[in-house]
Amino acid sequence: MSFPHPFTPEAKLAEAKKRLNLPRIVVICGSTRFMTEMTEADLRETGAGRIVVKPAFDTRSPHGPRSGPGGADALKARLAALHRAKIRLADEVLVVGDHIGDSTRAEITYARSLGKPVRFTHPEVDPGA
Repeated sequence: MSFPHPFTPEAKLAEAKKRLNLPRIVVICGSTRFMTEMTEADLRETGAGRIVVKPAFDTRSPHGPRSGPGGADALKARLAALHRAKIRLADEVLVVGDHIGDSTRAEITYARSLGKPVRFTHPEVDPGA
C-alpha cells in the first residue's frame, strides 16, 4: 500500500496559515539606513490589512544592540539568521529603499529561491530586473 508523501514544513506552514485565516505576511527588507522608510512602509502595509515583520533596529544606531570586542560579527550573523527566518515565515517580501547592498541582495536571492514574491519601493534597483 502506498502512502501519500507528508507535507514539507513549508507546505504545513502554508496550510496552517490558511486554516487560521491569517492575512498575508509581508517581511520588509533593506538597508537599515532606510529605517524611516521601513516604518512608513509598515504603516502602509498594515493599513492594507497585511501582517508586517521587519528589522527591529539599526545596528549602527547608538540605541541598537551592543556586543563586546569581536562580538559584532556574531551579532550580525544572528540577526541575519533571524531575518532569514522572517523571510521563510512571510508570504512576500517588500524591499525598501533606493539602494541594494550585499546583505539585501542576499536576502532577495534567498527569498526568490524559496519562491517568495518580491516587491520593491524602487523597482529600478531590482537586481533581477
